[in-house]
Amino acid sequence: MSTSNVPNVRFWPIMTAIFFGAFLSILGISTINVALTIFMGDFHASLSTVQWTLTGFMLSLGTIAPLTGYLGDKFGYKNVYLFAMIGFVAFSLLCGFSWNIGSLITFRILQGIFTGLILPATMTIIFQVIPREKQPFAVSIWGLSAMLAPAFGPTISGWLIQQLSWHWLFFINVPIGLLAIVFIMIMIPSYRIGQPSPLDKLGLFTVMASSASLLVALSQGRQWGWDSSKTIGLFAIGALLLAVFIVWELRAKNPLLNLRVFGNYRFSITLVANTIITISLYSGTLLVPLFLQNVQQTSAMDTGLILLPSSLIMALAMPIAGKIYPIVGAKWMTIAGLVLIIYGSYEMTQLHSDSTHFYIILWMAVRNLGVSLAAAATSTAAMEEIGPAMVGHASSVTNWVRNVGGSFAIALFTSLLASHTLTHATDLTQGGQETAQLIPLLSFTMSVNDVFLIATFIAVAAIPFTLLIRRRLKVSQAGTVAA
Repeated sequence: MSTSNVPNVRFWPIMTAIFFGAFLSILGISTINVALTIFMGDFHASLSTVQWTLTGFMLSLGTIAPLTGYLGDKFGYKNVYLFAMIGFVAFSLLCGFSWNIGSLITFRILQGIFTGLILPATMTIIFQVIPREKQPFAVSIWGLSAMLAPAFGPTISGWLIQQLSWHWLFFINVPIGLLAIVFIMIMIPSYRIGQPSPLDKLGLFTVMASSASLLVALSQGRQWGWDSSKTIGLFAIGALLLAVFIVWELRAKNPLLNLRVFGNYRFSITLVANTIITISLYSGTLLVPLFLQNVQQTSAMDTGLILLPSSLIMALAMPIAGKIYPIVGAKWMTIAGLVLIIYGSYEMTQLHSDSTHFYIILWMAVRNLGVSLAAAATSTAAMEEIGPAMVGHASSVTNWVRNVGGSFAIALFTSLLASHTLTHATDLTQGGQETAQLIPLLSFTMSVNDVFLIATFIAVAAIPFTLLIRRRLKVSQAGTVAA
C-alpha cells in the first residue's frame, strides 16, 4: 500500500497532531533535568538514585520501541499513537502524586513505556502517509516539535518549581495531552499498511532483559565496584542476552524488531551518527543544570532562562535545516553540525565557578545549532531508502538504538561525574591549597569539565561514519532499492 492510497491525506492537520505528541514526549525528558537537584533535597536521595527518574524513563522509552512495529501492523499506527498518548497522560498524573523517590521512579518508568511508542509511531505515520516529496519538510517539523520541548522545558519547569512545586512538572502534561488526544482522533486518518504477525515473545524478553541488565551495571558499577561480581555478572548477562536477541531476530519468521533494515548501508551509517549526536545532546542537558544549581547556586527558574536561548536556536534551526537539506545533502550538513558540536563542547570544558552566564549561553548555542543541523540530516537520510512497508520497523529500530544509547549515556555521565568529583576532591584535599569550603565546588566543576571533554571525544567519533554516507538511492513504492 502506498501513501497515495491512504485516505484524507491533509498535510497540516496531520502534522499538527504529530507535533503535539512529539513535543510532549520530549518534554517528559527535558523538564526533569532542572528538577534533579530539587528531588535530591525533597526526597533526601543521592544523585545516583535520583538520576533513575531520567535513566529509568529513557530505558523503558527505548526498550518498548521495538513493539511499535508489531502493534502498528496489528492495530494501525493511528491507534497506537492514540493509546500511547492516553497512557502518557494517565501516568503523568500519577507521577505528580508521587509520595517518595521510589514511587516517582516507578511511575516514570511506566510513563516511559507509553512515551516510547509515540516517537516511532509519529515518525512512521510521516513516512507512510505524507507524500514523499514533502517528507523532508515533515521530518523537520517533527524535529522542531522535539526541539521546542527542550527549548521551553527547562524554563517552564523552573517557573513551575518556583511558583508552585515540582508536582506541576507532571500535571502540566495533562491538559496538553488531552488536547493532543482530540487532535489525533480528528486529524489523522485511519489506515493500515502491512499484515499483523504473531508477537515475538522471546525477542521482547531478551531485548528488555539485556537493556535493563546493562543499564543497572553501568549505573551501579561505581558503587558496587567495577570488578565486583554483581557488576561483571550483569554485564555478562546483558551482553549474552543481547547476542541471543540479535541472532534470534535475524532468524525469526516474525521478528519483534526487523534487524534486516541494517542491511541498508545508508540507514546503518546515519543511525550510528545520529545516536552519537543524541548522546552529545544529553551531555549538555544533564551537566549544565547540575553545574548552575550546585556550583553557582542558580535558582531553577534562572537555570531554565539560561538554557532557553540555546534551546530556542536549536528549535528554530530545525525547519531551516529541513529546507536546505535537499540542497546541501546529508554528508556535508552532518559534518557542519558535528564541527559546531565539537567546538561548542570543547569550550564547555573550560568552566569554572565564576564562569559568566553569557559564556554558557554562547557555547551551548553553538553546540545546539550543530545538533539541529546534524540531527535533521541524519534523521532524514536514514529513512530515505526504506520502503513504506518497512518504515515502521526502521522507525522502531531507530528509536530503540537512540533511546537505549541515550539512557546508557546518562548513566555513564552520571557515574563519571560522581567518580571524578570524588577523585578531584581527594587530590585537592591532599594538596592542601584550597579551603575546605571550596573543595566541593572546585571538584564538582572539574568533574563537569572532564565529562564535557569525554562528550567532545564522543562527538569526534561520529565524523568517520559521516564521511561514509553515500548518495541516496531511489526507492520504489514496494520498498525495493534501485540505482
